Formats: sequence, C-alpha cells, structure tokens
Amino acid sequence: MDMASNHLSLLGTRIHAVSWEQATARIVRWAASRESRLVCLCNVHTVITARRDPALRAAIDSADLATPDGAPLAWLMRKRGCAEQQRISGPDLMWRVLAESERLQLSVFLLGSAESTLAQLKARMQSAFPQLQIAGLLAPPFRELTAEEDAAITNDVLASGAQLLLVGLGCPKQEIWMASHRQRLHAVMLGVGAAFDYHAGTLKRAPLTWQRYGLEWLYRLLMEPSRLMKRYLMTNTLFLLSLPVELWRRPPN
Repeated sequence: MDMASNHLSLLGTRIHAVSWEQATARIVRWAASRESRLVCLCNVHTVITARRDPALRAAIDSADLATPDGAPLAWLMRKRGCAEQQRISGPDLMWRVLAESERLQLSVFLLGSAESTLAQLKARMQSAFPQLQIAGLLAPPFRELTAEEDAAITNDVLASGAQLLLVGLGCPKQEIWMASHRQRLHAVMLGVGAAFDYHAGTLKRAPLTWQRYGLEWLYRLLMEPSRLMKRYLMTNTLFLLSLPVELWRRPPN
C-alpha cells in the first residue's frame, strides 16, 4: 500500500495511512503555502463517537489528513494491510510540527484550554523553540460560543497572520469547529486534544513503556477515573465488539 495517499474506513470513519515523516512534511508544506487545511487525530473514542455523531463523522471524512492517534487503530490498520502503520499521537506530532515550524519560520496560533495552561505552554515552547513565531494564544469559554464570540475568535486568528492553528478544544468539539471554519481561515488547523495540557505540564503523560505497549488510555483512566471511566467503558467495549467485522474486511488493493 502507498502510505502517502491511501486510507482505510475504520468503523465507518476514514483514517489515512501515513508515516510520521509524511504527516509532518505534509502539514508544514500546507502551512508554508497558507492553505486552509484540516488535520484530525483519531483514537478509539473518536471513531466510536463518530458512529453516532454525524457532524463529527462528516468533519473527519472531510479532513485533508486523519491519522490513527491510538494504538488500537494503528494495530487494526496493520492487520488490514498497512503493514508499517504506526500510531501518530497528538502530543508527539504537535512537537514535531513545532520544530519544523521554527526551522521554516512559520507562525503558530494556539486555541483552546485555559489561560493558565496556555501561559505555561507558551513558556515551554519558547524554551524548546526559541525562534518559533507564536502569533497568538486564546482560551475560549468552555461553554458554547455565541455567534459574536466565534466571529471575534475567527478575526483574531486571521489578524494574527498565523499559518498553523493548533486547536485544543477536545473531541468532538475541536473537529466540528475546525470543519466549520476551514473556508474562513487561511491556516492549517490541527486538532491536538489534550496535547496542550501534556506539554504545559498540567496533565502527566503515561511513561514511554505504557505508550509503547498501547496502554496510554489505561494510564489516563487511572489518573482521571471519575471523568473517563464511563467514556472508556463504553467506547472500548463497542470497539472490541466491532473488531471481528473489521478484521474480516478485505485488505485494500
């Protein structure tokens, strides 16, 4: 399979077969050209939620790039014919893209999380990438935005001249928001979920050993059981129940 351009339908959601190098290069190339692009990072929760949320599924299916940000999805893609597919995790892809953005002098805007988190994240980014152009930071209200507030955010991003917009609003809010703004913003929109919190240090990430064995979800569950128990119990169970059908699907030509 040509990993540069092909994709699979996993539980009805389109996920691209792509390497780390291809994903990073594609994002910064689009950003350098000031193209309006949509990049989604998908895990088990994302694809299960998309099965019953038409707006989320439409957003992901319209994405220019949708990567398997979840060990189970990467494993399933390998079983379905993408033998070299790796997990393309949000926090790691974000950091790779920021490194390339510094090298190529691309400007970056951060949208999401809380003001205190963004302040810590900015400090961390400036330490790691001292020449990086940070065009702006904005922590929108956690509630649903009014039309006026949404227009103000859009105008702020446009006025900043940012070429890359990192969106940390959580799934499915960030994917739906990005899809609804792709014709209005001249930037690559990359939905990174909890990556802001991980890099800011407000949320501890699983040790590398846990990540290597695909257990990062379990580590998050142990860290935030009251918030994530119901979500993981439901989505993981539905994913396991769907596996036999997915594994029996014919590999792509």
